[in-house]
Amino acid sequence: MKVGVFDSGVGGENVVAAIKIAIPKAEVIFRDDRAHLPYGNKTASQILELMTPIMQTFTDQDQVDAIVIACNTASTNILDQLKELVSVPVIGFVPMIKPASLMTKTNTITVCATPGTLKSNRYAALKAAYARDLVVIEPDCSDWAEMIEANKLNMARIGDVVNQSMRAGSDVIVLGCTHYHWIEDQLKQLAGPNITIIQPTTSVIAELKRVLDC
Repeated sequence: MKVGVFDSGVGGENVVAAIKIAIPKAEVIFRDDRAHLPYGNKTASQILELMTPIMQTFTDQDQVDAIVIACNTASTNILDQLKELVSVPVIGFVPMIKPASLMTKTNTITVCATPGTLKSNRYAALKAAYARDLVVIEPDCSDWAEMIEANKLNMARIGDVVNQSMRAGSDVIVLGCTHYHWIEDQLKQLAGPNITIIQPTTSVIAELKRVLDC
């Protein structure tokens, strides 16, 4: 079986590694679009235009059995349109607002995501459905993806976001961009034991196994 994985950049490589461990018999084909980074400040129509040929390559050339969109910005803005482009299952990454709402004891959560994700209708719908009674902190992480892509971490900037979350009483941090998975360990060290950090790779892989029946 073949699985296509797309991300704008290095974030998807973490997802590829996790899929290979969870489904060792799967052939994983990774495609990115580093030429047009970052996706977080692009419009939905721009992202769709960039991704349309990539989706077609996955099906026409690679002949994959399923596609994982390892990009929250694309998934929250154009997942339905991407599904219409191909005949195989398409699974997206979206911020884990529902799980965070069930986990928080302080009724305050933090969502670290790109501007494009935070402005999307899908994200607004998730908040309306699951976080109506919560305080949702949305710190400025707009430069994180490029910082991680360039492997030039500004730990002071990252620490500021964690401190902002702690001061607000947040006890859950949602990683709403796969680039941020690369600094999950650093975030955990900065946050300490009283803040839980979550991201959806495990849930996405469970859904992938379901659609592949493996």
